[in-house]
Amino acid sequence: MVTFPGSLDDGDAARAVRLAGADAVGLWHADPDLHGVDAVVLPGGFSYGDYLRGGAIARFAPVMETIAAAVRDGLPVLGICNGFQILCEAHILPGALIRNQHMHFRARDQRLRIEAVQPVWTNAFNDSQEVVIPIKHGEGRYVADERTLDELEANGQVVARYIGGNPNGAQRDIAAISNAAGNVVGIMPHPEHAVDALTGPSVDGLGFFTSMLKFLAGRPASEASAAGTAQADQGATG
Repeated sequence: MVTFPGSLDDGDAARAVRLAGADAVGLWHADPDLHGVDAVVLPGGFSYGDYLRGGAIARFAPVMETIAAAVRDGLPVLGICNGFQILCEAHILPGALIRNQHMHFRARDQRLRIEAVQPVWTNAFNDSQEVVIPIKHGEGRYVADERTLDELEANGQVVARYIGGNPNGAQRDIAAISNAAGNVVGIMPHPEHAVDALTGPSVDGLGFFTSMLKFLAGRPASEASAAGTAQADQGATG
């Protein structure tokens, strides 16, 4: 769980990880060492105040250099809201998140359709499953050039779409995407706010976190060992 200056949902995301059955490890933006974690969550918030553009400064944090390198070795990473923005600014995911088309902040429970059941972050869902997950953002409009959008569609990288009304004008109603390998997902809605029926509109968001645990549990020990060694090397040189 990476905390940046201005992060406000790192505690909620850590709770979601614990409810899923894992241990939440706090990581600091200025520390390049990932401390041997098996997966990373970039939580929502307003890193550095987002003075230039959401994630534009946070992408240069020392921890992001290590994460970018570890992603190439298969490290699972989930970027939520501001975390999604950071992943795009760091060019780990394609496209960008810009100001909502209507220029207003939106906070509401949002219906989504899961478009891609992938091994790492969405294996707990069914294809085309509809879920309800809260949104809260002012710069959540996903945009990319037509070629990139077509590639995302063709490669099954559109993870979720808005249904029942597009809250921000995102192109092709895109709410979440993955990288080509599927180990990195960026999502604008907040799954960590839909993990407990007492506090959220549903428990639909928990599936993202349990999916990751199921993936890790089924990963060969040799792969886990190799990933840990790569992280240690990056931390030592970062």
